[in-house]
Amino acid sequence: MSFKAFKTALACTLSAAMLLGAAACGTTDEATSGSGSSSSSSTTGYDVSGIKKDASIAAMLPDSVTKDGKLTVGMELTYAPAEFLKEDGKTPVGYDVDLSNALGKVFGLDTQIISASFDSIVPSVGSKYDLGITSLTITKERMDAVNFVSYYKAGATWVVKKGNPQKVDTSDLCGKKIAVQTGTVEEEDANKAAKQCKTDGKKTLEVLSSKLQTDAATNVVTGKADVFYADSPVAGYAISQTDGQLQALGKDEGSVKQGIAIAKNDDQTTKAVQKAVQKLMDDGTYMKILKHWGVQSGALDKAEINPTDLS
Repeated sequence: MSFKAFKTALACTLSAAMLLGAAACGTTDEATSGSGSSSSSSTTGYDVSGIKKDASIAAMLPDSVTKDGKLTVGMELTYAPAEFLKEDGKTPVGYDVDLSNALGKVFGLDTQIISASFDSIVPSVGSKYDLGITSLTITKERMDAVNFVSYYKAGATWVVKKGNPQKVDTSDLCGKKIAVQTGTVEEEDANKAAKQCKTDGKKTLEVLSSKLQTDAATNVVTGKADVFYADSPVAGYAISQTDGQLQALGKDEGSVKQGIAIAKNDDQTTKAVQKAVQKLMDDGTYMKILKHWGVQSGALDKAEINPTDLS
């Protein structure tokens, strides 16, 4: 997976976090319109302005979504290259942003991205946001709270300092410090490993959980943590932004589906989103978006509602 096109120092992405700290990337439920056609830069999204409204799909949406003319989407905007902020520190970009803008075009609605902390998004779908699109791994537990439409798949990657100076061995992490983002599947896995270390009477595994993904990566660069654990496209992008300071440890682990979250009781919106995503898959727009960001290896060819095969 290559991200060579994005080597410039990006404000509010990992490189900026290394130099400036992540304060400018706060997630405070701020709304921004997604035009899908930004000015030319190293972080310009895929242009979705040519996508036409599909009246039959748009008609499937309930009035609760369409009445204000907006499609509101909750995102945690420190998860490059899926969703993050441009150099101006204000404009959302990434493949999830482009997909959200494309869905808005299909529905004939103005997409508004609302920045929020990752762990608050699923509970807020249906109240604060119409959709949650933020690299959400589909799990049985999350499906108890929301409906999902699958649209991507990703593995998980361990990342350490170049040369692995702390001698991290993923087969035995006891005694190490793991950095993760709060509310992620990776945090769950790290906490399970920590409990196992305690059960086995081994050295304590310390889990450093941060609200921002950039902080998790920064903790490894600065030596606060020995290793960080994240979705493979996010880890790959982080590595590409540190000028050789980080490296992947071993191969990606697993491959699980990610989904768009919709309120559990909103069958109309769920079915409309499934139809819209499938349309974008079938007409080639979806793949063009993924290729634009170099993440096409995670593409799916079928959008499913609450899939039973999660891998």
